[in-house]
Order: sequence, then structure tokens, then C-alpha cells
Amino acid sequence: MSGKQQDVLAILKLYELRRDDELRAARAWYLGEFNPGSAQEIAAMMLSGEGPSARFRMVVSYWDMAASLVNNGGIDEKLFLEANTEHVVVFAKIEPFLAELREMFAEPEYLGHLERLVRKVPNVEERLVKMRGFLQRWTKAAGAGPS
Repeated sequence: MSGKQQDVLAILKLYELRRDDELRAARAWYLGEFNPGSAQEIAAMMLSGEGPSARFRMVVSYWDMAASLVNNGGIDEKLFLEANTEHVVVFAKIEPFLAELREMFAEPEYLGHLERLVRKVPNVEERLVKMRGFLQRWTKAAGAGPS
């Protein structure tokens, strides 16, 4: 089996993992309901031990892990970036608060794999701004408030 075929199988496996019921529910919550207003709000939610904390950690750790595989050569970067966009959406929601969260938790590399991969996306800053606007309109239309 060629390297490219192995990359394809790895991407398909990541997709299969995303279909897990718990991860699917966490992703739906993150994309549709999670609408943070501050790093403090995120930190309080993470430390609460309640359902949103687990859902948040499940989503961001999944995408940070997937990004690590790509960043370290386990999956072809070009192929991954052409096959996935959800990691950019996940990053768009957390990026405005990431520096402060890293400082609060004394974890300077928190979600670093995800950030490094997202920063490789062409026109990423423009895309992140547009994506955040879309996500805010989406959660507002769905009637979701901060969680």
C-alpha cells in the first residue's frame, strides 16, 4: 500500500471516529450552542466538571490530536487540509481567547497542534473572521446563548 493510500485510510479513520455518538453530540453542541464571550467563561465551564466541559474537551482534544498527526507527518498535510474544514471552525471559536487561556492554565502550548495546522490554511485570518461572523449569526438564529 502506498503512502498516499495510507493517508487516505487515516483520514477515513478520523472521519469514522467523528461519527461516534458521543463525539457527534459534542460536535453539535460546540458548533451550535457553544458561544463563548470570554476566556474566563471558558475556563469556568472547563473547571465545572459538568457536561459542557466534557463536550468542549472532547471536541478540541480530538482536533488537536488530528492536527498533531498531520503536523508530524503521519497524514499528508495537503490531503488533510483539502478533506477537512471543521478544525478551522473549531479554532475560530476558541482563537480569540486562546492566549488568555494558555496564560490562565500555565499551558503555553494548549491547542498548539491545532493552531499550527490552521495557520497553514490559505487566507486563514480572513476566513476566521468570516467564520466567526457566520457562527455568531447561526447561534443567535438558533436561539442559543452563551454556555
